[in-house]
Amino acid sequence: MPLCDDTRSAMDQDMPASTRGNNAASDEVRVSSAPTMKAFAILQVLARSHHALTISVIADLLGMPKPTAHRIVRMLESEGMVQREMGGHRFGAGQRLRDFAFDILGETLRRAPLRAVLDRLSRQVGETCNLGIMVDSSIVYIERVETTWPFGLRFEPGSKVPVHCTAIGKLFLSFLPQPRQQELLGVLDLTRHTDNTITDPTRLSAELARIRDEGVSTDNEEFLVGVVCLAVPVTTAEGQIIAGLAISAPSARLSMKQAMQQVPSLRQAARTLSSLLSPEG
Repeated sequence: MPLCDDTRSAMDQDMPASTRGNNAASDEVRVSSAPTMKAFAILQVLARSHHALTISVIADLLGMPKPTAHRIVRMLESEGMVQREMGGHRFGAGQRLRDFAFDILGETLRRAPLRAVLDRLSRQVGETCNLGIMVDSSIVYIERVETTWPFGLRFEPGSKVPVHCTAIGKLFLSFLPQPRQQELLGVLDLTRHTDNTITDPTRLSAELARIRDEGVSTDNEEFLVGVVCLAVPVTTAEGQIIAGLAISAPSARLSMKQAMQQVPSLRQAARTLSSLLSPEG
């Protein structure tokens, strides 16, 4: 639904400066007259926004009367689909909505022949391959193929690892819009897991900038002593990150310099995964 100039002006006055000009996706949301679809439209707007929104902004974005938006948001809040943020005036995705989104993504991943891609990559590079997504402030493994080499580590699909000291985690952080990234770095618990863990937000921010520029993320024994990881993004055609694809190995067997030589193979596998996970795939 296109937004008129008056609506945009009202929206911008009520919206943080960092979110202005960043709502093209919200413009495309269509609002049906059916009550259920109005609720869905609100959830869609919140899911596409990088920040929590006030009811006024939600109503303006959807061309919906503010009392109607208020009533639906309160109903969604009571069901755990949305939650209040920033002093109670703004709303974002609730835990139940996040769980629902994770279930949908998981089902999509299960339908696609992802394991065959990871199997082939693991045989090609001779190391363990992981596919993960970001959920809240953790990385969740969706699929994992173990190498035939003795490794001693076992992370089953569904296992969670930190975002600030893992290759896939830093990859996802690097793709966040700068305001959201800085906001998250300000509240994340940058726990030191090894001597190599980056716990200073300024240093980590510089590391994320490098990762975004190069499109390659590393974990040089930052999460587990003696284990190195390398990750590349799996993206949509528009460049949005869907998942992170990584290889991991003991540093005694694979140095970081040797791991970097596998980047072309990872990127080729990531392109295959992108086509499998796209709507046309």
